[in-house]
Amino acid sequence: MGSKPRVKAKTIDEYLAALSADKRAALERLRMVIREAAPGAEECINYQLPAFRLDGKCFIWIGAAANHCAIYGANDDFMDQLKGYDTSSGTIRFPVDEPLPAALVRKLVKLRIARNAAPKRGAARKAARRR
Repeated sequence: MGSKPRVKAKTIDEYLAALSADKRAALERLRMVIREAAPGAEECINYQLPAFRLDGKCFIWIGAAANHCAIYGANDDFMDQLKGYDTSSGTIRFPVDEPLPAALVRKLVKLRIARNAAPKRGAARKAARRR
């Protein structure tokens, strides 16, 4: 059991089953918090990672790598709240034995859902041109 599944997983359960016990536990904790924060979200695999979607749009992804676990989809304006974590554009990496605080994950999930629900810039103009 390693950091990433060797076979392409079709479900989150398959992805998690291929991980080491510590990484599986870390991602199960994230999964639980995400499901509590977004009870209507559908689980799926997207970009070969466990993902969660609402209204057909993925809003957050989780995964395991050799030396860390990660959550993907963080907004750049959220990054100032992540001092002390290893971050890059849209990514928060954390040690397997130091899970992200549940309150932080819930806040991120709510922000991502709101962002996905908001109209995209220019969408109103494009719709008006089609009329």
